Amino acid sequence: MFEERVFGGKHAFSFELILALILKIARMSTEVNTGKPSEESLMTAYMQTVLETGAFPQSVYAFCKANHWEESDFYAMYGSLESLRKGIWTAFFNQTQERAQATAEYQDASIREKTLSFLFTFFELLSLNRSYVLMDLESGNTIKRLDRLSALRTDLKKLAREWAQEEGNGRAGKFSEVRESVFAEGIWAQFVFLLDFWRNDASAGFEKTDIAIEKSVNTVFDLFDHTPLDRVIDFGKFLVRERFS
Repeated sequence: MFEERVFGGKHAFSFELILALILKIARMSTEVNTGKPSEESLMTAYMQTVLETGAFPQSVYAFCKANHWEESDFYAMYGSLESLRKGIWTAFFNQTQERAQATAEYQDASIREKTLSFLFTFFELLSLNRSYVLMDLESGNTIKRLDRLSALRTDLKKLAREWAQEEGNGRAGKFSEVRESVFAEGIWAQFVFLLDFWRNDASAGFEKTDIAIEKSVNTVFDLFDHTPLDRVIDFGKFLVRERFS
């Protein structure tokens, strides 16, 4: 679950990451043998159940029984199946952060570059789990779907504020004048737009989502820098072309 393919994509694994993955699988095997699930093995089993049955588990009892776990082990980590579903989105976020921060370039990158790196990596991760993610996004009414993303919203806005603080403390420029809360809300709104775009993207390798990420991020930052015209027009043309193509 979650892990990117070793070859292909924008972020190839190093030897250390491959070794860590092997050790993680070994730990999960031990957990299964002892009957004690970890948070990750719970998520993996949940996603596999959804994909194989085409339906979401209806009770903690049935889910645990099918996987030979005690209910008490589940409740030690999650209060409900819905909280587990929220936890999967949090895991996507955490793995994206770990992967981005593992690169030497990330530490010295500008806030624009960090935003691009994060979004490219996040949507690559979603694409590797697309079948499950689409089922999750299409389940329930709008209020329930937004509530399911509430923890991710909190994490992403917190990260955006940290980026804004770093930019303000380390670099003198127009962006440092923008209030952190405004920027954080803007990043979340942009993510929601891109998530919907990706959900409907039928292009090979979801290359149109990559284009949308780059154009939307550049447009947002140009708006903050008060030099938006060319890229706003370019992004607008892209959206119109995709809408009516």
